[in-house]
This record gives sequence, structure tokens and C-alpha cells, in this order.
Amino acid sequence: MSETTTVGEPTTRDLTGERADLLAMLAKQRHFLRFTTRDLTDEQAGRRTTASELCLGGLIKHVTSVERTWARFILEGPSAMGDFTAMTEADWARRADEFRLLPGETLAGVLADYAEVARRTDELVAALPDLDAAQPLPKAPWHEPGASWSARRVLMHIMTETAQHAGHADIIRESLDGAKSMG
Repeated sequence: MSETTTVGEPTTRDLTGERADLLAMLAKQRHFLRFTTRDLTDEQAGRRTTASELCLGGLIKHVTSVERTWARFILEGPSAMGDFTAMTEADWARRADEFRLLPGETLAGVLADYAEVARRTDELVAALPDLDAAQPLPKAPWHEPGASWSARRVLMHIMTETAQHAGHADIIRESLDGAKSMG
């Protein structure tokens, strides 16, 4: 669904109330995360500035992957994520690559991917018949066995994850060149 939807299909412009509030807050957190990458080169976006493995390009990649996967979860349930308890060392190594800007990847490319995922998430929220619709969580050591999350809770999780990583990104950017998102 895009801004050129057919008559009767909701767009993000049509939203009011809870959906509008959720998407407005998510948009704000996305902005703060993207803002930390302003005026950077690909080399700077890939540079580690703290003791962690995190870099700004990698954080954008990770948040993009998280949002894409959780949005799929809303529609498909736990099959969108797989069984985290069955992941191999190679699976965990591939997951760690989400936090790095790899050779051949560019900041512009990861930002474009993030914008596309954000657009699709926003369209999903506009089209969902019910924010209370729930799916069982996938197997993972960090999930309560047998728990389910509603679409609303998933959106709040995406928002929280984005805000948390926007804070990480702000620290990395300040360590990189002194620039701050606020203040």
C-alpha cells in the first residue's frame, strides 16, 4: 500500500487517535536515530568510537532489521523470527554483522533501506484491522514461554528499541566528532 492507495484504504495521513499517536512517537524516535548520522562519510558511519562493536551505520542496520522482523511478526507470528534457541554460532555471527557497516555497504544505502522499512511499517499500522490482534512469541531465552504480544505491544517494542539505539547512536556520534543530537 502506498500514498496512492485505492478509495477506502486508509493511509497514514488519515490516521487519528491511538494509531496517529503511536506513529508520531515512532517517527520522532526514527528522526533522532537518523539525525545522528547527518553529514557523515561512510568511513565515519562505520567507525567504532566506544568499547562496544557498535557504529552508527550498524545501528541503523540493526534497527531496520528489528523493525522489519517485528512488522512481519504482526502478520505472520513467530515464523517470521524463527527459533532463537536453535541458533548456531554461525547464526549469531551473521546477527552480529547487523551492528557493523560491512564492506560494500554505504550509509546512504542503509538509510534508504531504513526509510523503506519505516514506510511499510507505517502503512501496516494504518491498515491493521485491530491493534489488539496478538501472536505467540517465538522461542527465545528472553521471552516468557507461552506469552503473546498484541500488534500494539509490538509497535511499542519497536519504538522502545529505536529510542534505546538512538541514545547509543548519540553517544557514538559525540565520541566521533563532538556533534550532539540535542543541546
